Amino acid sequence: MDELAIARALHVIGVVIWIGGVSMATTAALPALRHGVFGPDRLAAFQAFERRFVWQARSAVVLVGLSGLFMVMKMDLWSRFSEPGFWWMHAMVGLWLVFALVLFVAEPLVLHRHFNVWAKRDPEAAFAVLQRVHAVLLVLGLVTIFGAVAGSHGWSLF
Repeated sequence: MDELAIARALHVIGVVIWIGGVSMATTAALPALRHGVFGPDRLAAFQAFERRFVWQARSAVVLVGLSGLFMVMKMDLWSRFSEPGFWWMHAMVGLWLVFALVLFVAEPLVLHRHFNVWAKRDPEAAFAVLQRVHAVLLVLGLVTIFGAVAGSHGWSLF
């Protein structure tokens, strides 16, 4: 197996873990938390989930970023970023940047503290917004995956 095949396989594994986690959080964990399935202390239940998954998500995002950059460099794909037909390349980088900033900067430095205060004060609103944000991120992730897979096999919007 050549190094590009390994990089592509690692890239896909990272995306599966990362976006699969977003899907699980959005469609299963957050709705269950909002309905009190894990008990009345939603914040404690959320923190238990988050604490166990955040490092998996961070590792997957790093893996996706490194493997993606490796493939772009190895195949010299930089010119694709100037062609509208490769919109999905921009989408992949943009989505990656959003998650990297959230997971490595915003969440540990700002969001964690503010969300905890908000969730203690108004758990209904806090968890509703959290679920909506996750839903938007999930849709963006799925559109990006669709575009990347279809685009890398010759499909184009343009």
